[in-house]
Amino acid sequence: MLRYSSMQHIPIDEYVIDVLLPDLTGHDHAPTAFLVYIILWTALYREEQKRIARSLQELSETTGLSKSAVQNAIRVLKRRGLIKVFKTRPTAIPEYELVRHWVRRRAR
Repeated sequence: MLRYSSMQHIPIDEYVIDVLLPDLTGHDHAPTAFLVYIILWTALYREEQKRIARSLQELSETTGLSKSAVQNAIRVLKRRGLIKVFKTRPTAIPEYELVRHWVRRRAR
């Protein structure tokens, strides 16, 4: 688990809190998907990358969820078009990319 010596503020789009949180937790009954999304958002922000590689084990340890709960959360996020998952081989550690469709809508 990562430890940080100083507090960092991580910006999160209002859409994530105002729309995505109630939608995933209330409508989809998938609060674990919201938690995994926030963990991926945080990791991508900290590493300043477009994609980030994380194993199910790492996501499980970071979130405190079981690996099967993380797998289900990833399925929900993929189905909802909120993340893209890339693998070079079937057994490779996946890379995750967030899809922030609301950013494109606001820019129009």
